[in-house]
Amino acid sequence: MNKEKVEKLIRELLIEIGEDPDREGLLKTPARVANSLDFLTNGYRTDIQQIINNARFESASNNMIIVREIEIYSLCEHHMLPFFGKCHVGYISQKQVLGVSKVARIVDAHAQKLQIQERLTAEIARTVMDSVDAEGVGVIMDCQHLCMMMRGVEKQNSRMVTSSVLGSFHNDSSTRMEFLDLVRDTRNG
Repeated sequence: MNKEKVEKLIRELLIEIGEDPDREGLLKTPARVANSLDFLTNGYRTDIQQIINNARFESASNNMIIVREIEIYSLCEHHMLPFFGKCHVGYISQKQVLGVSKVARIVDAHAQKLQIQERLTAEIARTVMDSVDAEGVGVIMDCQHLCMMMRGVEKQNSRMVTSSVLGSFHNDSSTRMEFLDLVRDTRNG
């Protein structure tokens, strides 16, 4: 990302909305916004394979592995306003497992782009599935969207829940229910 160009654009935007970019409180705002956008859109410059790197480990068991309550922050592609919440990722390995922190890093890499929650959920599921050739994957995301809370319909308590289930999580209802029950248990207490 060309931060210098973004700074100039933010300065122009401040003028366009009726602000004075030379007043004390806004002098460093263009640079701060450029740095913020660089961080919030880092997913465009992230290589998922580099994240996973050597964090695939052989495993003889094929138990369900769940990483719950992963905080998620992203930007809505329609309004560039944040949405945030929790992501729960479960998978059943066949021969390999991911290092636990890599699951959270996969979530972040996909979230740090302009997104819609539905696609984000599916991208995370597909990446985990492909990363370890999992038997099945389930991802549930529960988020609040500032584009609904601050503007438009202004519904402060609205939440959006999305899920993506692949492989055995899709084909086997008992596997899917086990995942849903385990995630539900933690959300309720």
